[in-house]
Amino acid sequence: MAGEAVGRDSDCCVGVRGGRACLSRESGFLRGPGPSAPAPQGLTATQDSPRGPGLSLSQLAASPPSPAQRHSATEDFSLEGRISHLEANLSRTPAVLEASVAEHLQELPFTPLHAPIVAGTQSRSSGGQLSRATMAVLQSSGFPEILDACKQPVETVSPAQPIQFNPQKEESDHLQSNEVVLHFLAFSRVAQDYRGTPWPKTVYFTFQFYRFPPATTPRLQLVQLDRAAQPGCGSLSHLLAPISKDGSFDAGSPGLQLRYTVGPEFLKPGEQRWFLRYLSAQTLQIDVWDGDSLLLVGSAAVPMKHLLRQGRPAVQVAHELEVVATEYEQDTTALSGAMSGFGSVKPIGVDMVVKGRLHLTLANVGHACEQRTTESCSLPPPRSRVISNDGAGRFPGGSLLTRGGLRWRNVVQAQRLADVDSELAAMLLTPAPGGRGPWSSGHEVDAVRRRKLERMRSVRLQESGAEPVSRRTAVLAQQSVRMQHSRDLQVIDAYRERTKAESIANVLSLAITTQHTLYATLGTAEFFEFALKNPHNTQHTVSIEIDNPELSLILDSQEWRHFKDAASLHTPLEEDMFHLRGDLAPQLYLRPRETTHVPFKYQSFSMGPLEPAQAFADLSTEKGREAGAPRKSSAVPTKHAKVLFRASGGKPLAVLCLTVEPQPHVVDQVFRFYHPELTFLKKAIRLPPWHMLPGAPLGRPGEEPAVHVRCSDPNVICEAQSVGPGEPRDVFLKVASGRSPEIKDFFVIVYADRWLAEPVQTWQVCLHSLQRVDVSCIAGQMTRLSLVLRGTQTVRKVRAFASHPQELKTDPAGDFLLPPHGVQDLHVGVQPRRAGSRFVHLNLVDVDFHQLVACWLLCLSCRQPLISKAFEITVAVGEGKGANKRVTYTNPYPTWKAYRLHSDRPDLLQFREDTFQVGGGETYTIGLRFLPGGRPGQEEVLIYVNDHEDKNEETFCVKITYQ
Repeated sequence: MAGEAVGRDSDCCVGVRGGRACLSRESGFLRGPGPSAPAPQGLTATQDSPRGPGLSLSQLAASPPSPAQRHSATEDFSLEGRISHLEANLSRTPAVLEASVAEHLQELPFTPLHAPIVAGTQSRSSGGQLSRATMAVLQSSGFPEILDACKQPVETVSPAQPIQFNPQKEESDHLQSNEVVLHFLAFSRVAQDYRGTPWPKTVYFTFQFYRFPPATTPRLQLVQLDRAAQPGCGSLSHLLAPISKDGSFDAGSPGLQLRYTVGPEFLKPGEQRWFLRYLSAQTLQIDVWDGDSLLLVGSAAVPMKHLLRQGRPAVQVAHELEVVATEYEQDTTALSGAMSGFGSVKPIGVDMVVKGRLHLTLANVGHACEQRTTESCSLPPPRSRVISNDGAGRFPGGSLLTRGGLRWRNVVQAQRLADVDSELAAMLLTPAPGGRGPWSSGHEVDAVRRRKLERMRSVRLQESGAEPVSRRTAVLAQQSVRMQHSRDLQVIDAYRERTKAESIANVLSLAITTQHTLYATLGTAEFFEFALKNPHNTQHTVSIEIDNPELSLILDSQEWRHFKDAASLHTPLEEDMFHLRGDLAPQLYLRPRETTHVPFKYQSFSMGPLEPAQAFADLSTEKGREAGAPRKSSAVPTKHAKVLFRASGGKPLAVLCLTVEPQPHVVDQVFRFYHPELTFLKKAIRLPPWHMLPGAPLGRPGEEPAVHVRCSDPNVICEAQSVGPGEPRDVFLKVASGRSPEIKDFFVIVYADRWLAEPVQTWQVCLHSLQRVDVSCIAGQMTRLSLVLRGTQTVRKVRAFASHPQELKTDPAGDFLLPPHGVQDLHVGVQPRRAGSRFVHLNLVDVDFHQLVACWLLCLSCRQPLISKAFEITVAVGEGKGANKRVTYTNPYPTWKAYRLHSDRPDLLQFREDTFQVGGGETYTIGLRFLPGGRPGQEEVLIYVNDHEDKNEETFCVKITYQ
């Protein structure tokens, strides 16, 4: 009955034993539930049968049983009464699932969201003309006057005056030498700055003018003006004074002057037009640093178009620039597009705060051009596009061992071989092995034996008191010297025979060698053509071998035509000029006595290590009061490249030796990012509208060229994604930060042409790596933590500085000693005034040498406390007296308590008393002073009532209406 029930209900049973599933069916056939077959009602235990067929699941699924087979199966079941089964392994994924897992996941359309930073907004600090009251105070302060070449006062122009740039008028000026003067006068505090915010005592500036090396000024003291002079001087509050070696300053000679001479001695031939275009279109970005804490105060930008003299002997312009601090908020991972189920998009902003005003005077004094030296005239023109090897067809003669190039005289002064060749000198100093070498003989062995015997005799004579030096000893010494000279002559002769063929080949190769000098700039493609001539009467297939990856052939005819048009070069252009064979050297076919022009391009994206600005905050110990020239970084080493044109038989046909002199480049904008150490920084820099980029080609509306970017650091991912017409263009950066307090500097170069010929914009990116500390806190309440300080090699006198000292306190607060190789705790108290996420920088500085010892990045995640009471008040706008109000507070404790009062807007609200004590259950009246507002509107002010440990007890909210 059991067997009939099974065959009647499902015809199939499944059992699980030891991780394997057993599929049972009658006589080896599996019947699946179809439309007419009911689903299995349960599982029935099965019995193993050695006679069951071994079919797979795929075979069973592909061949369902026929009605005749079902009938025979019923007969077999009734006769034999046996049940066969199939086993399937459940421990591995079925083949159908494996095929589906191996397929690629379908990518959903979305774009990663990065905080877009608009390029140029940081360097657009507004400025204006100095008022007459400010000019009167500056003139009476004793600043030195700028004079022209005739010792006359320089003509002053207004920064609001429009400039009509006429290149022909500038180039026809007889005063071709320009002396650019940067005169730093004062650095003042803005009126809207919060009271209680500390103000720097010393500052220094960093900038880069034209293609001069980056400059860092000495530390300057901020000298506050007398209160009697402040009411009539506008925004002027602090003058700049140089600091002497002993740390004192002289307020009698304030200011700092830096001078740059840009004349024919400095400029390359044809570069005068570049410099004039730089003055007319670019702005100078100046970073202001705190000289004590080494923290960035802000940046200012000044246009240099007023330095164009336009035929005048000298000009000067005075600027009052806003110093703007840019704070980037913490990145938040967000997705955009049709991804509503994955989260929401949180906008990320860039906070820009005006920190102060920089008073600066720029001047350009023209000087008569002096006679150029013969050395500069002998240099090849840097912009020459065609290099000929006609001058390399004669052998001038000379010494085989002369190093350093050709000698154009046939008379060569004799020199010792050991002084000329270092390898030979090392060989002569090597002692000869005993009994080996071509100079060893039986006579030499006898001489060595006689020398040993004479030494023994001299020792015995010394012991007996006889004369220590005998005539036979002197004769033996002379024989030893002669034997040594004979050995040296044999070594020299053998060395000359071995190197003669190589030396002759090297000298003869000078007859086909062409020397050329390139003056390369970062990212700029230096294009030139080499006139290659076949001097033989037979045709040759020439292989071109290049030993420098930064030098390459121009293989594309369209790229060649682009560089020819840019250089106005009218030499012949050929299609399919080179024969390429995979990774082998390109080949060029030359007919007998034929001359052809081979196009080359030299382009470098690598730069040497830059010196960080913080490392040179204190230059007063080196220069003292003489701060006339900015600090220059170490020169970039000269590079070399060699091109070998090898004929069919392997013999060299011509050699081109290039000497590359790297030149400093122009930096259009500087970006500074502070990021946690050993993490990735991901930022998006948005380009301004294309017509605003200096040097960008003009195009019809809606036809903007493609943007290409390159980076000087190969470890930085830099790309510009293509977007639709009219959409803004973003440059994405992904860079790994190093260990704290490392600073990683690299350059991002933006191009507007597909061949990357000339940069449109060059950005310098400075990534400051800091130790990250995450702090979760409540607004208005003190949160305490400890940081570990590790000592250096020697004992140091250090001090901790914070970027927001009104919200972050350290213990010890002043100077303290950091022992060498020791571990010490720095106690930090964080009390933010407002809720939200923000960054706070903490620097540990050596106060004696102004060096950065350690730095931290405190990532604050602050939430707002619960508000217990809310109030409203109306205050007049303008120069009114404000309003005085009172609020009562009842002590809920049965004992005496001490309380402290804080506010998130100290610029709008002041307390009559910051602390008070009240008995248990008693009520205290808090006196409030509301300051007048600057414009109509509404503001919310929070009042924090804290206990003696600065823990928040209650929070009041006051809504102020200014009208």
